[in-house]
Formats: sequence, C-alpha cells, structure tokens
Amino acid sequence: MLTSAGTENSLDFAGSISPADYQTIQQFLSQNCGIELGDNKQYLVKSRLQPLLAKFELSGFPGLATALQSNAFSAQKLRSAVIDAMTTNETFWFRDERQFAELRDTVLPQLLAQKNGSIRIWSAACSSGQEPYSISICGLDALRASGKNRTLQIIGTDISEAILEDAKRACYSDAALSRGIDEAAKARYFQKSYDGYLLNDDVTRQVRFQQFNLLKSFTALGRFDIIFCRNVLIYFSDTIKRDILTRMADSLEPGGYLFLSSTEAMPTGIGTYELVRSGLATYFRKPD
Repeated sequence: MLTSAGTENSLDFAGSISPADYQTIQQFLSQNCGIELGDNKQYLVKSRLQPLLAKFELSGFPGLATALQSNAFSAQKLRSAVIDAMTTNETFWFRDERQFAELRDTVLPQLLAQKNGSIRIWSAACSSGQEPYSISICGLDALRASGKNRTLQIIGTDISEAILEDAKRACYSDAALSRGIDEAAKARYFQKSYDGYLLNDDVTRQVRFQQFNLLKSFTALGRFDIIFCRNVLIYFSDTIKRDILTRMADSLEPGGYLFLSSTEAMPTGIGTYELVRSGLATYFRKPD
C-alpha cells in the first residue's frame, strides 16, 4: 500500500496542487479504496501522479481533479491508474516466517484432520503474488506430511489490476526471489526462464487471482477456512478497519483463522475472534 520513501520527498516537480485539488484526490482515494491520505502528503501525490498527466493528456492537477469527479466512461481508466499509482505493493516471500511455519505445521494439519473437501484460503491485498504463492507452498508441504489427497483453493485479491497481471505471470527476478526464497526452495519450486524464474505448476494451480476492493461486499467471494489480511488495514480509518474485520468474520467458517501482520492488533470491541498465541506467532480464530 502507501509508502513515503525519502527520495519522493526530495523530488521537485513543476506545477503545484491547490488545496481544493488535493482535497478532491483525498476524497477520491478515501471513497474508492479506503486510503486515508493525510493533509501533508502533497509531495507523495505529485510524485506518484505526475506521470499520469502526460499519459492521459492532462494539462495539470486541476484537470486531473476534474476528471476524477467525472462519471464519463472515458475517465474509468484514469481512475484505475490513479489507484494503481497510489497503492504501492511492498511484499516478499514468507513475510513473517513464524506465521507461515504455524500455518504449515499447526493450522493446516488441524483443518485437514477436521474437515473433508477443499481448504479455502483468501489472501487479501495480495500484491504481486508472493503471499498466496507462499501459502500454496506451505499447503503442499502440509499435504505431503499428512498423506491426504486433498486440495487447497487459494484466492488472491488486490485492488490494482496491473499488479495482479504480474502475479498471474508467476515469474520473478533474482532480486524478488532474494527476499525470502533460499537456494533450496528456488531449485525446488522455480524453473529458470528467459526473463526470470517461473513458479512450478503445482504451486500456481492452487491459486487464482481476482481484482477486488475491500470496501465492497465479500459475499461473492464465498466462505473461507483461512484469511490473510496483513499490512493493509493500517492505511484505513478505524471505522473502515472495524467494518472490514467484522465482515471477514462473517466470511470465515466456524473454527476458521485470520492472520493479521505481527505488528497489527485487533481493534477493541470486535468480539468475533479469539487470540491464538503459539510460540512466537500470533493470529486469530473464529470460535466454533
């Protein structure tokens, strides 16, 4: 999601954003993807959105603000491009290894023993695919250990259509693999291709991707045994955060699990989850 690297703060672009135009952009992001942009992030908006002015033949930020308020069909691509530009996709493989170890060694074995049929898992705000594919690898390990002939159905969603295209390709550079993939896993799960390393079919076949906005109803996604919603809620207001977590509880099967990042806490007053502490990992469970 949003980051504010120091290099962006030092960039000096021609033109400026008026308070009215900045407020329009703030409201657009809040209403369309839940991002709450502070009153002092003009530099971030300029650095991220400046390239779109030329691409969409806009004379400046007043034209951009006007276009965002338009209901014309021709403005839809611009609105999607603004959301893509303002949502940064910072991710890496097996982010927070303790949670993935718990998923592989405890949570998945319990679910495999308790229920028949497929295990359904949702990776919300999945970015370029490292999280759902890491889940898939853990799932393969758990299935091999259990000896069960079962399947995992993993859905990765993100608001950015552009980043989902990267995820679907499942081809990663050396630099991307260096963030969480060791040489043994690289040799086991990836094949060298002309433009990087391609994930094996046994990993990718368990995962599908879908563009999705967390502000929308979850009903069409179905119900899940496990939900990963990590490092995304921090960009939402408390009201939106509570709404999302409440609706995720409704989407979880009884006895299902929710993983937030290790630095995120469950807001007070949401009583539909119980905290699970296992070793150094923490996550949440919906009571049976």
